[in-house]
Amino acid sequence: MTDIQNHNESEAQSLEHYWMPFTANRQFKANPRMLAEADGMYYKDTSGRAILDGTAGLWCCNAGHGRKEISEAVSQQIKKMDYAPSFQMGHPLAFELAERLAQMSPQGLNKVFFTNSGSESVDSALKIAINYHRANGEPTRTRFIGRELGYHGVGFGGISVGGIGGNRKAFSQQLLPGVDHLPHTLDIQGCAFTRGMPTTGAEKADVLEQLVALHGAENIAAVIVEPMSGSAGVILPPEGYLKRLREITQKHGILLIFDEVITAFGRVGDAFASQRWGVTPDLITTAKALNNGAIPMGAVLIDDKIYDASMQGPDGIELFHGYTYSGHPVAAAAALATLDIYENDKLFERSRELEGYFEDAMHSLKDLPNVIDIRNIGLVGAIQFSPSNKGVGKRGFDVFERCFANGTLVRATADIIAISPPLIIDKREIDQIVNTLADAIRATD
Repeated sequence: MTDIQNHNESEAQSLEHYWMPFTANRQFKANPRMLAEADGMYYKDTSGRAILDGTAGLWCCNAGHGRKEISEAVSQQIKKMDYAPSFQMGHPLAFELAERLAQMSPQGLNKVFFTNSGSESVDSALKIAINYHRANGEPTRTRFIGRELGYHGVGFGGISVGGIGGNRKAFSQQLLPGVDHLPHTLDIQGCAFTRGMPTTGAEKADVLEQLVALHGAENIAAVIVEPMSGSAGVILPPEGYLKRLREITQKHGILLIFDEVITAFGRVGDAFASQRWGVTPDLITTAKALNNGAIPMGAVLIDDKIYDASMQGPDGIELFHGYTYSGHPVAAAAALATLDIYENDKLFERSRELEGYFEDAMHSLKDLPNVIDIRNIGLVGAIQFSPSNKGVGKRGFDVFERCFANGTLVRATADIIAISPPLIIDKREIDQIVNTLADAIRATD
């Protein structure tokens, strides 16, 4: 047997042990797409072929890949102290990072609870909401309101408030009781090819009043929505929609949670989508770009009133919740270095500056075969296709595969292709992504 045959057999054998997440494992392992290196705007696959990153990894690497500032911070910290417990103990970097986040967060959100992922951030926010109402003398407020097509991670809490059918069906009998959902805001028939936020549809927020009447405000703890639904295919809020949700929740004493795991840290042109659209919630969940995807980390940003209410009881543990790796020192070092890059390189501003060019480039695909909608804001966009007669999702996945074969990484969600490049992208690279997409769309049945 030759060395190449030995290598191929070893590589094929090694694929069998890893059960990959959100992946058609048998399909992937029959034709693997393996990434080996990353620098700047590009990955390299295992053959050394350059792949332009049109997805910032998985909405994570907003500052691009291979940032030496981050790797050096991680290296220094792991040599100095690799781990510190966060139960009844602390370390300086967690407090420093919390202070930095409070300084850049919307007004009033000055407290930070650290997690290790977006899923954990969501489940933590839900627990914090219940804890707040109990501390505030309203223990019956335990119900949550999510939204159709919402994605809030894969914990049982996140799946329960989420609204993507495929994520819920297999676990439907184990989901949290006492959860209801608002209607989604996607309106392809009325708002196809809108540039930026749709001008109609804000009235869908008024369904919340109906849910309050149905369940009783005294029983509802929180409403959780993504300001922009990312995983469902870049679904933007209609103008005035988020403001209306804020008005209704404040009227009834219900907390409002914005899931900004995708939108935070410059994706839509400001540090947070809540700042871009001028609506301040009570809690914000984050992860992903918090430390540029370098080390798993998330954070919940919390209004002072929620924290202060929990500090009024007897001395002792105020929140029976936390993680072994909350505020991990090496992850915190990576996050602090990442925030420095965002500030020094003015990447949030860059997202706004390139928004118009990116928008024009995305909408240049409007007249290609089977394209039924294009949506965009900041440096994120989506192209939606009519389903193929071969099955839902087949057309989107074919475009994804063709793009990868031609050196560009995009993301397929059913028959939607999402684009969310690192914020360091330039116009030439935007053109490359869109041209590769155009060729793939033309070549797909």
